Amino acid sequence: MKVLITGATGLIGNEIVRQCNNKGIGVHVLTTSGKKQNWVEGYKSFFWNPGKGTIDAGCFDGVDAIINLAGATISKRWTPSYKKKILQSRLQSLQLLRDSLDKVPHHVGHIISASAIGIYPNSLTNYYEESSQPLSKTFLGQVATQWEIEADAFLEIGLTVTKVRIGLVLSGHGGALPQMAKPIKMGLGAAFGTGEQWQSWIHITDLANLFLFLAEHRLEGVYNGVAPNPVTNTELTKAIAATLHMPLWLPKVPRLALRLALGEMHALLVESQRVSSKVVEDVGFTFKYHHLQLALEDLLTK
Repeated sequence: MKVLITGATGLIGNEIVRQCNNKGIGVHVLTTSGKKQNWVEGYKSFFWNPGKGTIDAGCFDGVDAIINLAGATISKRWTPSYKKKILQSRLQSLQLLRDSLDKVPHHVGHIISASAIGIYPNSLTNYYEESSQPLSKTFLGQVATQWEIEADAFLEIGLTVTKVRIGLVLSGHGGALPQMAKPIKMGLGAAFGTGEQWQSWIHITDLANLFLFLAEHRLEGVYNGVAPNPVTNTELTKAIAATLHMPLWLPKVPRLALRLALGEMHALLVESQRVSSKVVEDVGFTFKYHHLQLALEDLLTK
């Protein structure tokens, strides 16, 4: 099998590439760098510019499935112009891939596209499955909804379409966990808002493995990319502190303070989605890190 990965240099993409290497899966990557070169030994990189609608169609040669992770980071202040970039970067990437596939001979049969659990409404009581309705009307909810609609357009050109709604990705090398651990290591850790909001998390290794599992079994539809045991923000903060053997003594950071510091982006810290992994498990996927403490010990104690 050979896969084409967009967003391959990001947190999730890097881990997927590593696992492809372990499994002997061929990899093409799309990059916005102007230099066409082998990114790492055994992998080929191809230039594209979704904003300008340009792509090296050679990226599709011999490819069986596309793993789409492309999109501007949401962890940057949400000014009106940057919110537009967050949405457009996701839609333009998918549009360019689809339009290009429609014009060239290929045997790509499957696209697996990232989405986000932000598609579910903020709730302390609901337990969301893939079929849950209604969808969130927040900015992140609208982005995820339009992202998925754009992915579904690949059905029109005969591809199997899969969407992975990703939760809080835990990694020791980037993302939220090092940022949460940093103040805790300094003795300044605290939960956010009420601390009661649900955090549906997943270990980076399990998430990358899930993408490849879906590709290898050519499974279609929507899947929640979360571990089986969500926790509250307070539970997550306490678990990080316990793993690091550090005390927690500060009061929770009020939502107002988060809003003043981060603007609209503070929603990333205080919104609550308790999300089920049942569908993923029912199709045969096995989590290596099914409980939070197991994940934290792997990521924070090595």
